[in-house]
Formats: sequence, C-alpha cells, structure tokens
Amino acid sequence: MKKLFLLIPVVLMLTGGNVFSQQKEWNLEDCIRHAIENNIQIKQQEIQTEYQKNALDLSKLRLLPTLSGQATHNYSFGRALDQTTYQYTDQESVQSNNFYLGGNLSVFKGLQNYNTIRKSKYDLLASDEDLKNIRNNISLSVALDYLQILLNRELVISTGNQLDITRQQIDKTRTMVEAGSVPLGNQLQIEAQAAQEELQLISLQNQLSISYLNLAQLLELPTPEGFEVFVPQLQVDTNTVIDGNIEGIFESAIATRPEVIGSEYRLTSSEYDLKIAQGTRIPQVTMNHSFSTGYSSIRQKILGVDPLTGPLYGDYSFADQVNDNISYGIGFSLSVPILNGWQINKNISNSKLMIENSRYTLDATKKQLYKNIQQAHADAVASLKQYKASMKAVTSMEESFRYTEQRFNVGMVTPVDYNAAKTQLLNAQSDMARAKYEFIFKSRVLDFYKGLPLSLNQ
Repeated sequence: MKKLFLLIPVVLMLTGGNVFSQQKEWNLEDCIRHAIENNIQIKQQEIQTEYQKNALDLSKLRLLPTLSGQATHNYSFGRALDQTTYQYTDQESVQSNNFYLGGNLSVFKGLQNYNTIRKSKYDLLASDEDLKNIRNNISLSVALDYLQILLNRELVISTGNQLDITRQQIDKTRTMVEAGSVPLGNQLQIEAQAAQEELQLISLQNQLSISYLNLAQLLELPTPEGFEVFVPQLQVDTNTVIDGNIEGIFESAIATRPEVIGSEYRLTSSEYDLKIAQGTRIPQVTMNHSFSTGYSSIRQKILGVDPLTGPLYGDYSFADQVNDNISYGIGFSLSVPILNGWQINKNISNSKLMIENSRYTLDATKKQLYKNIQQAHADAVASLKQYKASMKAVTSMEESFRYTEQRFNVGMVTPVDYNAAKTQLLNAQSDMARAKYEFIFKSRVLDFYKGLPLSLNQ
C-alpha cells in the first residue's frame, strides 16, 4: 500500500506533463520541425538515402580482392588409388579431406569499377537532394495548413461578431414590436437572418475543425484533441512593394533548389552509366590466386628404402599430410569481348538515351521552377491588390451598414435592406481576410524561393 501511494505522484506528474505538451500553442516553426522529424514520407526517403550510401560503399569494396574457402570430407569404397604407390587397390575404404582457398582480383576492367563508384556517389547526392526537396514541400504544406487555420479562425470570429449584432438587433426589434412601432414581420425576418448566420457559423466552425485535423495529420499527431496553434498578430503593409525581378529570384533559386540540383546530379550519374557501358568493350585483366592441401587415409609415408625389399612405409599423420600437400599459385587471365549478341552496343545506345532523357528532365525541372516563381509572384501581386481593394470595400461597407442600422432602428429601412447590408459587410470582411492570408502565403513562398526560411515574423 505504501508503494502505491508513492507511485501516485509519479503518475500524476507523467500525465500532467503529457497534457501540458498537448495543450501548448504550436507556432509555425514548431509545426515544421515536428513534421520534418515525424513525417512518414520523409522517413522513407531517409531510408532510400541510406540505401544509396550502402550502394556507394559496396562499389568501393568491389576494388578489394575476393577470397573464398572450401573444405570437403569424402568416403570412398571399393577400387581406389593408393597415392603412395600410385597403384589401384581393391576392397578399400578410404577417407579423404581437401582444403581450398582462392579468389581473384580485377586488375583492369575498363575503368568500370571507378566509374561505378562515381555514379554511386552522384546517386547518393541526388537522393540527399530528394530528401531536402520533400522537406521543403512538407514545410510549404504545413505553412499553408497553418495559415488556413488562422483564416478559418478569423472567419469564425467575424461571423460570430455579426451573429452577436444580429441577436442584439433581435432584442431591439422585439422591444419595438411590443411597443407597436414596427410590425411583427420585421422581428421574424431578423430572426430568420440570425438562423442563417448561425448555420453559417456552424459551417465555418466545422471548416476550422477540419483544418486543425488536416494539420494534425500532416504532423503525424495521433489526434487533434488539445492541439492549438499560436495566433500571431499578422499585419499587411499596404505600401509593400513586391520584388518584380523574377529573373533574379529564378537565378538565385536555380543555384539552391534541391529539385534542380538533384536533376543535375542524376544527369551526371547517367553520364557515368555511359562510361560504364563503354568500359565493357575493353579487354579485362584478372588475377587469380589459390591455396590448397589435402589428406587421404590410404596414403602412407615413405620411411626409407631397403636394398632387398624396396621402400619402407609407415603411418602418415593428418598434420604431416596437410603440411606436405600444400600447393599455392597465382595467375592472370585476359578476357576479350568479341561477339555477345550486340548487347554491349545496345547498352551503350540505351545509356546515351538515358543521358538525353536526364537532360530533358533537368530542363523540365528548371522550367517548372520558373513557372512556380512566376505564379507565386503573380498571385502575390494580385492578392495584395485584392487586399487593398477589399480594405476600401470593408471601410465603405462599414459606413454603409452603420448608416443602414441607424435607419433600421428608427423604422426607416426594412429588415430585407438591413440584412442585405449586413451580408455585404460580412462578405467584404471575408474577402479581405482571404486576400490577407493569400498574400502572406504567396509572399512567404517567394521568400522561400530566395532561400529564406519559412516564418510568419514580420
């Protein structure tokens, strides 16, 4: 029982710490960092990069000589060769052992091994750039989902404020109806407007919940429960001048963007593929080395020679036979390709085609990057113009709605006109919020192409 009481504070500390970690507010940098550390697609690419590293190591290790060993133990019955007298004997049971070590070393292989190492190196570099590119794409996705939460949150607040105004107006209209200054229809129309706004608010709240769910899933969080984002004070300077030098941004991006660098590495890798294929045309020189020994139970050792009876034989131990039967050697072989069904020529032709295809891929990657920068620049310019226009529209709509509300309060405007003015104001506010966050995202994308980290700091 005493141990149980001692465990209770520990459990409370652990659960309390977990709740705190879930209830903290995540800023954009926290979200990006967590996504990069836990995203499954990134982990898979990390495995692929490690695989390419192993391939590079293997290509280097192929320069070492090979060595393999073999040991056999045989039983033979009946007719057998007496290795002492080199005469055949009958009805013999013989046990024998053979031991062998051997291998080869590629002395010259048309530089195929060297070119394979270089190819594997560029494959590894390309895989590493792919990893960086996935991290960049995940970071942009996190930033987009993060800003979507901020946008939906602002729309919820704006619609909630409008609903509060409508509910206050219901109370005022109900008082006026009871006083007999306005008909009951006015109250019913305002109540209908409140119901529509409440329905719209519920829809926006659902969109906010879904945007939280999308970001939580992108971060590989088990649940969005308790997940809250930090809400920064984002302001858009209407005097902002967007850099119009698309060529300058492109030149800066082309030297740093991983998708471009990765394509360049793959082009170089395909060029080494061609050199490897061409190397198969060249004669190859290989060095072979071997070491062997053996033992036979039928073999006897010559102890001496009797002038009358001839050789004298005795037992030949296992250790003595293995030591006396040692044989080793070294040799060289030359392999000259003459006719192999045109496989070498076709492999060279295919390698040249892969180089051409890699060049097209690199060109397409650069063109796509240029289009993305153009699109981001155009979107940023358009969203800034839209934000400026929507600010003017909101200012005008606020004045118009204030005037319409004053007239409605004294019965000079119908509920239809009042509701129309309020709906126009809410739409203008929503358009301004969307333009604001669209501009923030597109301007951050442009900065990202310039090599700046993603951040919402002004």
